[in-house]
Amino acid sequence: MTITIEFYIIPNMKITISVSVDKSAKDSAREVAESVGLTLSALINAYLKQIAATRRIELYAPEKMTPKLEKLIGAAEKEIKRGETIGPFDNVDDFLAALKS
Repeated sequence: MTITIEFYIIPNMKITISVSVDKSAKDSAREVAESVGLTLSALINAYLKQIAATRRIELYAPEKMTPKLEKLIGAAEKEIKRGETIGPFDNVDDFLAALKS
């Protein structure tokens, strides 16, 4: 006796997934999604499709600036305002010549 089982896959079938997330994470993610014209649902769908297509999960967390880095950036911004920087350059040769002088 042979039993045949048929599966019908509906490509646009929608399901609901319940996930517990921090309110601040949800609000921040929604803000990012809306800034590029997406709903949070569309953003999550796109990310899940990306994971399925690439078979990779990539997570990034912004690094917090240390007081030392803040000081260095502040000093660089002051140099720029005072006109104590060189450049921009149109080509590598000009850049290297400026470094040597």
